[in-house]
Amino acid sequence: MKTFSVVVPVYHNELNLNDTVPKLLTLKGFLSTYKLELVFVDDGSKDKSWQMLVEYQLKHPETIKVVKLSRNFGQSPATQAGLRHASGDCVGIISADLQEPYELFVNMVTAWENGSKFVIGERTEREENLLHQKVSKQYWNIVRKFSMNDFPANGYDFCLLDRSVVNQVNRINEKNTSIFPLIFWLGYQPTRIPITRSLRQKGVSQWNFWRKFKFTVDTLIGFTYVPTRVVTYSALFMSTVSFIYLAATLIRWLFIGSVVPGWASIIAVILVFASLTLFSLGIITEYLWRILDEARQRPPFIVEDVIETKSVASYTLDESQTSRRPEVVP
Repeated sequence: MKTFSVVVPVYHNELNLNDTVPKLLTLKGFLSTYKLELVFVDDGSKDKSWQMLVEYQLKHPETIKVVKLSRNFGQSPATQAGLRHASGDCVGIISADLQEPYELFVNMVTAWENGSKFVIGERTEREENLLHQKVSKQYWNIVRKFSMNDFPANGYDFCLLDRSVVNQVNRINEKNTSIFPLIFWLGYQPTRIPITRSLRQKGVSQWNFWRKFKFTVDTLIGFTYVPTRVVTYSALFMSTVSFIYLAATLIRWLFIGSVVPGWASIIAVILVFASLTLFSLGIITEYLWRILDEARQRPPFIVEDVIETKSVASYTLDESQTSRRPEVVP
């Protein structure tokens, strides 16, 4: 019997889990010819998410596997950790709040059976406020224009991967990356299933401004040339303006016999160039910092604990707080 795994990153989702876990368990009925494996990755939650996941694992030891990271590493490392612990012949990825229609995993598995190695739930509609939709669409348009022109117009984070694709992702130890653009970058042509992303029903999204900002910087630096091109084009523009200004000053001096009075214009030019220099250095620093981070060869995440079938007999919920030797993933 083939195995279908589902990776679910979890971060402060205690209000969602009592809905999420039972719903995902119903996939057993829809995919009765497959062994179902649910891999939940607790990304350093400070609420009761970990305890709740352990309780569900004890009730469904043959189906649920729980991975606990030592701290909050972020959505991409948590998803990578889940992929490394998933054993399925095909592996699905979905968020813990189930804003995507989980029942479409059945259609995804059918597409996989028909030969597709990469299936995505492509967002055609979003039940979110108009401003959020517009900003998100413009962001993904930048990715499409400067990096991957066939990337989904509204992004994606609901997908299914063949084991060969999972193995390729697991070979990549890149840090400060965005997992879903990274999967798309591998080059496998996706089968696209249109979906509507619904509103979050419970809890508060942890996807705040700074997480979105970091995700944007990581994506733009990791998958596009936009930052370096901005510096290049800005330098060309300012050089052109400076040349025109210098030419106008020389012409005035040659034919009128005086230079532009005052220092305001000079100070303005100095400030513009100083700002441009600092901006350029900031972008260069981002690249250098990433090079340093890769050179250190620190693991993208550290697994503190894994609860699965073979460890159930000796594990109790009280022991979930005991210290175990962390698993360092290279």
